[in-house]
Amino acid sequence: MADLEARIDDLWERRDALEPDDHEAAEVVLEAVTLLDRGEARIAELDPATDEVVVHQWLKRPILLLFRQSKMDTIELGPFEFADKIPLKGGWAEAGVRVVPGASARFGSFLERGVILMPSYVNIGARVGSGTMVDTWATVGSCAQIGRNVHLSGGVGIGGVLEPPQAAPTFIGDEAYIGSRCIVAEGARVGEGSVLGAGAILTATIPVIDAETGEELSRGVVPSWCVAVAATRPRDFAGGTFGMSCVLVIKRLTEGERHDKSGLNELLRTHGSAV
Repeated sequence: MADLEARIDDLWERRDALEPDDHEAAEVVLEAVTLLDRGEARIAELDPATDEVVVHQWLKRPILLLFRQSKMDTIELGPFEFADKIPLKGGWAEAGVRVVPGASARFGSFLERGVILMPSYVNIGARVGSGTMVDTWATVGSCAQIGRNVHLSGGVGIGGVLEPPQAAPTFIGDEAYIGSRCIVAEGARVGEGSVLGAGAILTATIPVIDAETGEELSRGVVPSWCVAVAATRPRDFAGGTFGMSCVLVIKRLTEGERHDKSGLNELLRTHGSAV
């Protein structure tokens, strides 16, 4: 793989001089993106020692090069027609992935066995772990890393982070539950086993605050094994005091605790939210 990385880096350095019909360059780019498509490589991962995101930016570069080198093409699926540069994934039965009509995933994304796609969309470079459900009208943006046994509820928007190549993608930890219409973007993270109540917005600059202490825990990172909801904090401006978005941690969960949906809904309703 080191040799492939070196070849990608070379193409990246001279990308402005590449021609669309450079077949040798296209083969190198396709080889790298195919590794992502098969799950043999991934854009980013968490370092277990530091809990920091390690970005393999050389694997973002072939995606960007693929867009530069590829030509528009017509894709026909039954009565549907698409015009794009990147083909859709297929071979779902062999891969052990359930795909409901209306769902699609781009070549270069990887879905582990046992994933369920309701009518939804998974973009190139993304990785979705086994047992995860991507519910109706949810979107998984480019390079996003979704853990195992996650539920992305209806209308959830997981933002893509493709450029710049060194930027960390959005991460959702194993066993997490993301409530309806939540937005998690700009490389934000939701930790393992956590619940994010419906409608919450989490980006890299959104404060995450502990409801018990008032302490700001982080910017853009919901810790593992907790329940968090959308909230506001007062900010003074020349025109008055206004409520600015934040995410509030209202409960700590025991590590490994399974999500009791009825119990969660009761807790979240108490705080004016829901799953």
